[in-house]
Amino acid sequence: MSARAAARIESEAQTTDESENDPARINELTAALSRTASQKIAAIKQVTAQTRILALNATIEAARAGEAGKGFAVVAGEVKGVSDRISNLADELERDLAGQINALDGLGRRMVETVKGGRLVDLAYNAIEIIDRNLYERTADVRWWATDSAIVQALETPSPEAAAFASRRLSVILSAYTVYLDLWVCDLDGRVIASGRPDRFPRAGTASVTQQGWFNEARQQRSGDDYAMGGIARVEALDNQPSAIYSASIRAGGEARGKVLGVLAIHFDWETQGDTVVRGVRLLDGEKERTRVVLVDSGQRVLASSDGRGVLSETLSLPLASRSSGFDFATDGMISAWARTAGYETYPGQGWYGVIQQSPVRR
Repeated sequence: MSARAAARIESEAQTTDESENDPARINELTAALSRTASQKIAAIKQVTAQTRILALNATIEAARAGEAGKGFAVVAGEVKGVSDRISNLADELERDLAGQINALDGLGRRMVETVKGGRLVDLAYNAIEIIDRNLYERTADVRWWATDSAIVQALETPSPEAAAFASRRLSVILSAYTVYLDLWVCDLDGRVIASGRPDRFPRAGTASVTQQGWFNEARQQRSGDDYAMGGIARVEALDNQPSAIYSASIRAGGEARGKVLGVLAIHFDWETQGDTVVRGVRLLDGEKERTRVVLVDSGQRVLASSDGRGVLSETLSLPLASRSSGFDFATDGMISAWARTAGYETYPGQGWYGVIQQSPVRR
């Protein structure tokens, strides 16, 4: 047997097993049972109806036969009585089965919803956990690089040469850390005096960040061990690309308690990294075209979406506030499952959610 044939047989076996173990099979089997019961009961009723007609005809013929037909009339009456009892039993069976089948169908549907909802919640949690781990690393990066001697020197003894050397140092960092759009060294006046990609983003050198929350928060931090996150936003100086901006104070001597000299801002390439996470959720074959994976902030603003729609412009309206995780079925059969970030290591998370929205199978 060829390797390709063996792989095909194994794939078919896995498909069969998945189908047999699918909780939705409960409802399929329940529907099949209902159809079979209805067909058999209808057949019984048809037979009893024919038996009644035969009994009626026999009674008529017995009456015509007079005295000789009396015995046959008794038999015909008994046949009719048996037929009536069978018909009554068929009616009772139909009512009892209908109630039990409806109960079984309802139970099956609840089981399917619970299993499916639970699985999608797990996938939603996995998506938000992956991005949490990624963002945790960014909090370490910004605090570490803020102590780099070239970056500190550019602010302690400012000069064009020191700024150029800091830019070269930032460029080296970016060549190794491909998850960033750019790195900025800002003085206390909010000027970007050094950046890692001046050729790609020349407007960074003319940017003023004095009105940015991440700049003012980092400038006022008590220690070099602290950091700030400015959320996800499109940065004009970076060609309006969406960025997750982390910042930390740059201090004299690179010391955690040194005098604040300026701010280091790192621009995480959110569009690429967020898209990788939502598109990387492991869905089953046949689910992808009817499933949307989304990351949202605490206000349910869409931060990333597997279909590319609504990023930084759409706001969902799911009942997220009441539960850290859960799922909800809409009247059209759409299921929405969500899980809130639990944070990672020393990173507390931002109150974001992973959300998965899946349309029902159209048969």
